[in-house]
Amino acid sequence: MVEHEADSIGKGRRYRLAGTAPRLYERAIDAVTERIARGGLPAGTRITEVSLAEQLGISRAPARRVLVELEARGVLERARGRGYVVLEGVAGSSSPARDDAPLPLLSQPSWELIYGEIENEIVARISFGDWRVNEMKLARHYRVSRTVARDVVGRLQQRGILRKDDSGRWVAPALSHERIGELYELRAILEPVALVKAAPRLPSDLLGRMRAGLEAPLPESDEDLCATLDRLEQELHVALLGYCGNQALMQAITLPQSLLVAHRFLYRWTPRLFESEPFLPEHLEIVKRLQAGDARGAAGALEAHLNDARTRAITRVDVVRHEVDVAEIPYLEPVKAMSSGAL
Repeated sequence: MVEHEADSIGKGRRYRLAGTAPRLYERAIDAVTERIARGGLPAGTRITEVSLAEQLGISRAPARRVLVELEARGVLERARGRGYVVLEGVAGSSSPARDDAPLPLLSQPSWELIYGEIENEIVARISFGDWRVNEMKLARHYRVSRTVARDVVGRLQQRGILRKDDSGRWVAPALSHERIGELYELRAILEPVALVKAAPRLPSDLLGRMRAGLEAPLPESDEDLCATLDRLEQELHVALLGYCGNQALMQAITLPQSLLVAHRFLYRWTPRLFESEPFLPEHLEIVKRLQAGDARGAAGALEAHLNDARTRAITRVDVVRHEVDVAEIPYLEPVKAMSSGAL
């Protein structure tokens, strides 16, 4: 989210990057409201703080906030004795559920409920410097347990977004020119090997679908364009390579592919930085070679694509770094600011 909008980035304006996703309790409110509207929680159903927290996999504090907010919205009312009940006229069914019936809300582990937001917040800031993640403040900010916060941090490490510094603290390293170069160099070594291994294992219709997507007209809106570019990147570099059949190789590829997560943010701010998106014909060349049975040629085209993409990634980061400001997040502490020469 930005505090003011403009037609495109790169026109000398600075943007303020604020929060990028709803808070945990807001997501919980949406989930409960949706279930009520669909009849999953009929009128008269009793919901308690404890049962809601257990079903959503969250702590009691955000569960309490959800119930209070839904009462204020006229969705729930306080029940006699304990808890709240769903009001008539807001639910999709009039048959009340038992007081002890499980609430069919969310089946995700607690950490998954907040992971996407945290990943977005961190990735949105690594263009500007290194960031230290304070696990205790993260837990406090989302009103979750330290165990949940630890699970989030562990997943971020697996994705290559966090690593431990010399003091054993979690740090999200900046996308400096040097780091981008190192990650792309590693990708250019590993991904062509995975592609050659994947080629004989690909489903018969995969390459045709990928080619159709690459040749299709791009969406008009920047939001849809960003989503399309991200999807096309994922199709080649994650989905296709995932057929290589070598789990160890795919695990090795995970670290440098943290760049793909960052690109999701970079595309959002620079969707039309180039007159036409350069990676599209490069991906198309790789797919055509695979369709022709030339796996080695496709691997060479993939290596060339990654070498060229490195320069473009640096350009996108530079544009964002100069034209976007970031708001403070309680659990993220800047380690050092990146000056013009630092990149």
